Amino acid sequence: MTFNSPVILHVDDEHVTLELIRLALEEMGGIQLIQCSSGRQAVELAKRHAPDLFLLDVMMPEIDGLETLQLLREIPEFEHTPVIFLTAKIMQEEQKTLLQSGARAIINKPFDAMTVASNVVSIWSAAFQDRIADLRSG
Repeated sequence: MTFNSPVILHVDDEHVTLELIRLALEEMGGIQLIQCSSGRQAVELAKRHAPDLFLLDVMMPEIDGLETLQLLREIPEFEHTPVIFLTAKIMQEEQKTLLQSGARAIINKPFDAMTVASNVVSIWSAAFQDRIADLRSG
């Protein structure tokens, strides 16, 4: 994990969301972004690119966001990689489950493309600082 230029792995089965996130994070935010449309692809890309943060859609065919996170967490290198979930569902119980899974935040769809980059960077920065503190203390 490096502070200067985070690498973010974004997984979403909706083409429109992939494009909006690409525009917001890569074009407007200057963030290095890796994208794919399935959990299986995410695991392979994560192994190749070692992202600093996962941005996962909750509802996807075959493997949903939670299952994708579980697969990624099985890889020791990603045990502490911060995750943000994207969801169109705003049910309180689901949000509780996502946060209990280790999510740093949940971004509701539809999201504001003008502020999503700064929100993601703020969340990543806080996670980075927390990880540094954890490493120093233990």
